[in-house]
Amino acid sequence: MGEEVILRLTDLHSGYGRVKVVEGISLTVKRGEILAIIGRNGVGKTTLMRSLIGQIPSQSGTIELAGTPVTDLPVARRAALGMGYVPQGREIFGKMTVAANLELGRGVGAAAELNIGPVFDYFPILEKRLQQPAGSMSGGEQQQLAIARIIVGRPRIMLLDEPSEGVQPSIVQDIGQAILRLSAERGLTIVMVEQNLNLIQMVADRCLVMDKGHVIAEVPPAALADSETARTYLAI
Repeated sequence: MGEEVILRLTDLHSGYGRVKVVEGISLTVKRGEILAIIGRNGVGKTTLMRSLIGQIPSQSGTIELAGTPVTDLPVARRAALGMGYVPQGREIFGKMTVAANLELGRGVGAAAELNIGPVFDYFPILEKRLQQPAGSMSGGEQQQLAIARIIVGRPRIMLLDEPSEGVQPSIVQDIGQAILRLSAERGLTIVMVEQNLNLIQMVADRCLVMDKGHVIAEVPPAALADSETARTYLAI
């Protein structure tokens, strides 16, 4: 894993109008690192992700992507610089074919030309579904499509919000293996909000815990195998 810092947050505050949700978060993520963010529902995890991609404007603080300030840039510009986002619920275009969905990945990263072929090495099922309407696939297949759509553009960092939600366990394992390979083979940096403890333990290098808009702890992913630790941070 390289030492290049891909993502740096410094005292980031964001929220909705006058309501602050993310309060003073500072962190760095290095090239090829897989960072998991956990915490109970409603503590600001999704708001943080939406702030990183620019869907929610920052109220104060800074966001840097590979040393470039992006705090005030629109979503499309952040995507063009190499920031990909797979939101909770995936947001694939159900009436469009799998191939057409993948072609939308041209807006992420700085790939010289669109080449969807390499994504089939990570998600082979998609090659068999190319002409199928994306909405007719299973939830797990749609999640694979959503991730593949991002990596078509060869991004620097991928933000994943609950990638295991609504996905059967066998496909969660497939997604986990793909995440590990993307990090190892492409040096892709991944920040994921996740509640699935098995997936976190499988892929994460580090795990940060959020509560009430703050990062309150860093926990070794392996420690989440302890039910008391998991209950403390996830109320499960």
